Amino acid sequence: MQDISAYSQQSIRQGSKSFARAAMLFDRDTRDSVMMLYAWCRHCDDVIDGQTLGHDAQELSRQEKEARLQALQRETARVCDGHASDIPAFAALGQVVRRHALPRRHLFELLEGFAMDAREQRFETLGDTLRYCYHVAGVVGVMMARIMGVRDVQVMHRAADLGIAFQLTNIARDVRDDLRIGRCYLPEDWLARQGIAPGEAAQPQHLPALHALACELVELAEQYYASARIGMTQLPWRCAWAIAGALLIYREIGLRVRAGGTSVWEQRTSVSGRRKLLRLLQGGFVAVHAKARRPGKAPRDGLWTHPDL
Repeated sequence: MQDISAYSQQSIRQGSKSFARAAMLFDRDTRDSVMMLYAWCRHCDDVIDGQTLGHDAQELSRQEKEARLQALQRETARVCDGHASDIPAFAALGQVVRRHALPRRHLFELLEGFAMDAREQRFETLGDTLRYCYHVAGVVGVMMARIMGVRDVQVMHRAADLGIAFQLTNIARDVRDDLRIGRCYLPEDWLARQGIAPGEAAQPQHLPALHALACELVELAEQYYASARIGMTQLPWRCAWAIAGALLIYREIGLRVRAGGTSVWEQRTSVSGRRKLLRLLQGGFVAVHAKARRPGKAPRDGLWTHPDL
């Protein structure tokens, strides 16, 4: 079988250059586990979308996606039950589950996020969109926090907030690309507020309105990023540095979407390698400041909250 560590490193390098840079700041054991968990998440996402490391998606029918989802669920259950897997991503998952006692429910919460895409879920309200953000990204933050040794429920909520912020940023960045493949994660009642009827969001005359809504998502993400910063006070130093670096990189993507106007979607918004390095260095200062503070007790009023972490 392919070396699991090498497979996981390749997966994160090709699937998420931004997070790959930040992950190098973790201590070795944490980095290995984080990369292995990422490799499984990336594999599941790729299987559902018929893509390779986040690229070159294929057109799959709803039935094909459902069948693929069921296969992922079966193999995940086998690994959780202690069985070995010949699939590298699941072999990696098995190691992480054994090392950190990841709860089965968190793994299946992530798969539920992929199920929402497979069954072409509608997002009628902001609550629907935030629930989706939790399932495809927030719960990943929760599992990453467990890998970092977090067991405090309130800190887990802050970790979920970071994942939700990341996903809100992704949605704002990818609005046009998602519409091209028939997906829209913007709440339908938000679209209605802008006078956009269901199914018409991709029409060119709605571009300014779509950008206004994307800016609202960016502003909303700011609240979740702020909550995540408070949670960093409870992380080990190198983990806090890595997470702060990732936060600053992803946050910059959102700020560029907001500042770029409708032309921001003419090409994929990204952060250059030089800017990523700068943000990682700044992340060190953010982490130092966070660690110097008392553990945060600020309320999370108004933020989406999972009822049972």
